Amino acid sequence: MKKSTNSFQPTLILLAILIACGGYLYFQTDANVFWSGYIAMMVFYGAVFYLGTWAAQKRSYDNSSDVLLAGRSMPLGIAIFTMSATWVGGGYINGTAEYTATSGLMWVQAPWGYALSLVVGGLCFARKMRRYEFRTMLDPLSQRFGKRMAALLFIPALTGELFWTAAILTALGTTFGTVLGIDTPSAIILSAVIAIAYTAIGGLWAVAMTDIIQLSLLLLGLGIVIPFALQSVGGWESAWNVYEIKKGLTASFIPSKEALGSYYYNWWDYALLLIFGGVAWQVYFQRVLASKDENTAVRLSIIAGVVCIIAAIPAIIIGIIGDVADWSAMGLLPPPDGASTLPWVVRYLTNPWVATIGLGAIAAAVMSSVDSSILSASSMATWNVYRPLFRPDLSPQNLSKVIKRCIWIIGIAATILALQIQSVYELWFLCSDFVYCLLFPALVCALFDKKANSIGAFTGFMVSVILRFGGGDATLGIPILLPYPMIEDGVCLFPFRTFAMVWGLLTIIVVSRLTQGKYPSKKLVKMG
Repeated sequence: MKKSTNSFQPTLILLAILIACGGYLYFQTDANVFWSGYIAMMVFYGAVFYLGTWAAQKRSYDNSSDVLLAGRSMPLGIAIFTMSATWVGGGYINGTAEYTATSGLMWVQAPWGYALSLVVGGLCFARKMRRYEFRTMLDPLSQRFGKRMAALLFIPALTGELFWTAAILTALGTTFGTVLGIDTPSAIILSAVIAIAYTAIGGLWAVAMTDIIQLSLLLLGLGIVIPFALQSVGGWESAWNVYEIKKGLTASFIPSKEALGSYYYNWWDYALLLIFGGVAWQVYFQRVLASKDENTAVRLSIIAGVVCIIAAIPAIIIGIIGDVADWSAMGLLPPPDGASTLPWVVRYLTNPWVATIGLGAIAAAVMSSVDSSILSASSMATWNVYRPLFRPDLSPQNLSKVIKRCIWIIGIAATILALQIQSVYELWFLCSDFVYCLLFPALVCALFDKKANSIGAFTGFMVSVILRFGGGDATLGIPILLPYPMIEDGVCLFPFRTFAMVWGLLTIIVVSRLTQGKYPSKKLVKMG
């Protein structure tokens, strides 16, 4: 009885927060809030929140493996659900719909790119990571290159998780704002408060258990939305015919020089970025390392990759509907920007209750990704930075407390970023960008190059930083600094991201061998 009471009290606190937010919206804004939908969402969040806290209290946290990895006892079925749900988040479905509507299927690279990254991770990385029983993705980096180098490599890992979380919050914020009639900043802040509070209470096991419900709701909810939305554009065949006419050669997933022109090599740069930049993520390896054994780790990666491809199909259909819909003929304004495509279709091309179901599906996707992403970043910050550098004697109980504090810090930082950048897809790409260029080479060398050392890793990191940021970044407002070829309209079309990654990798290999005498390489050790 005591456990039930303890798990119910946080849910009551969450509901009180939601009611307070609803009161604020009622008295402080002039927005036409869809109150029935808001109440439905309040009940949904309360139910999932209760499930998460209940699941967390069913598990003990006696050591770091319990805190970070759910005791390494996660079976294949649950592992597949939590891996798939983590990848198929709000950024995944909103971003897919956004680029389907604005740029054509040829530029919808992220769904299959991230799916392939899971397959690559499963075939090449999962077995070795699980065999050594590491606790985080940074552990092999720390063993091979030292704890200070691991702390430096934590920076791109952290920025990746921050951008990922910000993309997810932006996706939910725009959806809340559109469907419930709330202004986007208020919706992002409200979503962030709910997601961060939920994450701070539950552990990895709670996250995994709620992912089962959330992924099921996502697939079911979007499946209900699509038939209603297709009716407004004359059915699938009519919608596809109009879409092919509007998008021309870009209404295809297969790249061609004829369709892409000078952007052809830029397309491949992004494709490789998504495939290999989707591997070096703590949010991925946290599930790999929590698996029961090596075979489970490999299987869950490959199967989750297939699930991710399937889950992208509804978002692509919604993106096509949003692009071909004759909004003016229906007496409606078109979506104000690409990021609003999915919520616009959900709200205006379905009835209010179907829209609420669609919102529930998106909210489920967001919760399943936000909690995982913030928890992953907090785990690395605590285990690989704070603990070895400042508190080597940190107990499991205090470790859990520090992780929860980090969750709030990282969650708030991601919220601030989400309020600044509006494109879900830009953030979605950016999160893997830095991981691909700066972190992936070091992870490859740490696991597979026995001669890699700290000097090589640091030199390779700096080479990658110079070459990557020398190409500029429009999303972050960084100008082009190096004289790369293929610059058009202030954009560098040369594949400088892959160029930076490859040269960083080669630098680690070469410099490590040149400095072996003075700085011998260190061996990887099974942690147990």
